[in-house]
Amino acid sequence: MAQSNPFTPTFGIVPPIMAGREELVEELSCAFANGLGDPNLCTILAGARGTGKTAFLSFIADEASSQGWIAAKTTAAEGMLEDILQQATWNAQSFLDNMGGRKLKGLTVGQLVGFEWENERPVAGNWRTQMNRLLEQLDEYDIGLLITVDEVKVSVDEMKQLARIYQHFVTEGRKVALLMAGLPHNVSQLLRDDDISFLRRSRKHHLGRIPDFEIREALRLTLQEGEKSMGPESLDEAVAAIDGFPYMMQLVGYCAWSEGGAEEELAPDAVRRGIARARKEMIDGVLEYTYLELSQGDKRFLGAMLQDEGESSLAVIAERMGVRSNYASQYKKRLLEQGIIGERVRGYLRFDMPVFREYLAERLQEEDELA
Repeated sequence: MAQSNPFTPTFGIVPPIMAGREELVEELSCAFANGLGDPNLCTILAGARGTGKTAFLSFIADEASSQGWIAAKTTAAEGMLEDILQQATWNAQSFLDNMGGRKLKGLTVGQLVGFEWENERPVAGNWRTQMNRLLEQLDEYDIGLLITVDEVKVSVDEMKQLARIYQHFVTEGRKVALLMAGLPHNVSQLLRDDDISFLRRSRKHHLGRIPDFEIREALRLTLQEGEKSMGPESLDEAVAAIDGFPYMMQLVGYCAWSEGGAEEELAPDAVRRGIARARKEMIDGVLEYTYLELSQGDKRFLGAMLQDEGESSLAVIAERMGVRSNYASQYKKRLLEQGIIGERVRGYLRFDMPVFREYLAERLQEEDELA
């Protein structure tokens, strides 16, 4: 019987191998074990499109569940508070049912979500009141609640309400963790908001490029799980095309597998066709939208970087743009926050998204020809 494709280039699906995130997984896993007082229980993740933020949130929710926590997963949008309460109540009911504890007698979903335990009347109240009542019940069983929020945006009022109320949960000694993720510039705006300034004390991590050796091993092990393999040269080509990007790894693996047919070792031509397909899908699904968000100043800055084979000096970029370094730094900051470029050594920059350099050169040339 043919094995199904083990690669998962789909939003939020946890891949078989969570490459390059071992230290972060360990920190958060220890936080669930330690409980109250562990600073990692409030963590914010920033990363460009395709760096695996959504999949990582799902992975950590599963890890929390394995340690006796329940998880409520949502996305920053109006209605998210009601969504969190509904999920937390539903998951509490399932969890307690599975462990043989007291069961929820009823679940009422309306403008306000209520719940009642056996022989108790439901208590009305605002979101914080209802959450506190649920948390008190969970505390009897030493069960914690993990809230994950994807695509954070400070413009969403309920996002700020959650942050403010979470601060009260912490000061009241509630067993609650908050894990948030978003694009770098959205995370930056969230942290700059004075109304929720306490979030600046949260743990912050950047989900960036994964080292090639870890990509290579994750690719090899995922293929092995599906009883397939690549030759050493094909593996090298695939790793080079992936360029440390988690989503690109899933794309390359998925497309190469699809092109490879029933053979146990994927032929070099099949791998190359898979890489070509993955590049196109990366452009259509990620890079096109990233490019459309660039300002003319961003494009000038990135165009100046294209003249260098490797890293680019900020001073040289400014000279090519015909501006002072402090002016060019404004664009540097914007592009760093969007995850398009990275800074390994202060003042030296490189493209941080696979295929983007080649794609950018083509688009800028097209615009020049049309001008």
